Amino acid sequence: MTVKQALISVSDKTGIVELATALQQMNFRILSTGGTAKILQEKGLAVTEVSDYTGFPEMLDGRVKTLHPKIHAGILARPELAEHRDAMEMAQIPSIDLVIVNLYPFEQTVARPDCLLAEAIENIDIGGPTLIRAAAKNYPHVLVVTDPQDYETLLIKLKSDDDLQTYRFTLAKKAFTHTAHYDAAISNYLTALDTVHQPQAFPDQLNLNFVLTELLRYGENPHQQAAFYRDTRNFAGSLADYRQVQGKALSYNNIADTDAAWGCVNTFEQSACVIVKHANPCGVAMADTLLQAYQKAFATDPVSAFGGIIAFNRIVDEDTIHAILNQFVEVIVAPSFTDAALHALAGKPNIRALIIPSETHKNNFDLKRVDGGLLVQTPDTLDVTREQLRMVTKLKPTVAQLTDCLFAWCTAKFVKSNAIVFCADGQTLGIGAGQMSRVDSVRIASTKARQAGFDLAGSVVASDAFFPFRDGIDVLADAGASVVIQPGGSIRDEEIIAAADERGLIMAFTDTRHFRH
Repeated sequence: MTVKQALISVSDKTGIVELATALQQMNFRILSTGGTAKILQEKGLAVTEVSDYTGFPEMLDGRVKTLHPKIHAGILARPELAEHRDAMEMAQIPSIDLVIVNLYPFEQTVARPDCLLAEAIENIDIGGPTLIRAAAKNYPHVLVVTDPQDYETLLIKLKSDDDLQTYRFTLAKKAFTHTAHYDAAISNYLTALDTVHQPQAFPDQLNLNFVLTELLRYGENPHQQAAFYRDTRNFAGSLADYRQVQGKALSYNNIADTDAAWGCVNTFEQSACVIVKHANPCGVAMADTLLQAYQKAFATDPVSAFGGIIAFNRIVDEDTIHAILNQFVEVIVAPSFTDAALHALAGKPNIRALIIPSETHKNNFDLKRVDGGLLVQTPDTLDVTREQLRMVTKLKPTVAQLTDCLFAWCTAKFVKSNAIVFCADGQTLGIGAGQMSRVDSVRIASTKARQAGFDLAGSVVASDAFFPFRDGIDVLADAGASVVIQPGGSIRDEEIIAAADERGLIMAFTDTRHFRH
């Protein structure tokens, strides 16, 4: 072993006593600072404080501790260079061969609603990132560790006879990523404050941090390369929090469609099933049991459900799995599966089964890449309650119709614009998606409903945006609808309402739209 001296200065003290104890048993000399040194000394470890090592006391309330030539020369020296060796010998500076540092908890601090700018500034680490970057730059000679989860592996590597160069480089990459993430968090926070230090919706400089999760077989098409990256904040309950318990590796389209299905199914409080094909729901239903919800959702459009993604918001049971196995399905996602359900599913090993915790989650921003830029918006998390609906026609809905209004409205939120959703009794009957004309979406939805054998008489219809002309109202009335829920807001609203009254329709305005491009 050539490693003889270790510098330890950590904000997160997890596992540090155990690590330092093991290092001392391996004859490391330990340098440390402040609170870290105190904890190690209290545990009986021999520790040299950095101020004693440098001969220069900490100053400025601890802002200056490790910023000293004896520290940084010890980290940055390249012993294979004669000039470096001579300079270090002349200055009588020994090498520092292991740097274990993690940083002030800036992100945790600014995440608190009561955090003020002054406190945020004091939690910007200066010495720590400098140590990490210096050690990572000189990785052929210095091991740098920033994550307590790496302590165990570090000790194993140090005790082995293996060449550490590959491991050194791995740690260096992780170290630079750590400081980049830290600086990005500071930049995002500060540039989201205005001149009087009040938060703005969007930072002037948006720094994103995602880590590679897996390489995918290909993108949307076989000639495109693809990969899946996870937000480093790793939100519980998000798609990226999935655990795959069975099946082939996920494809690019699998992940995109599963995200749409998982987002939709979690808007419902009752047991629900959502079937998605090409990023659009093709069947959605609520019921007393998951089996009933699946059967109702599948009945909406059995043809489109072929090769689709199925999402549930409850634990999936064996009976539901047996029903699903009668169709071809790519992915099943749910909060969990019973043991019997997984046993039944094991007979179809190619079906991908994902478990995602049922926890409330939302991204800070929705992102869409465009050529040369990035569109950023806050996520569409707005839901409408019964009390917020405005009934604008002469006829008023029953309680059951109101329930279907909200069900159809939640579903339409996840259908590509222009979106039209026919439903009844917590079941979609026909869905029209992604058409340039809203009238065409109405016609497609009603046609698909008829093809599935549904009678649209008395049905409820949701439109993700307002009807610009009465022709859309006439088409859905001709199809048999009795209730319409839509945002309103057209310059022809009075004409649209009059048309609804003329056709004997009930109409509710939400005063908000749900475009989904």
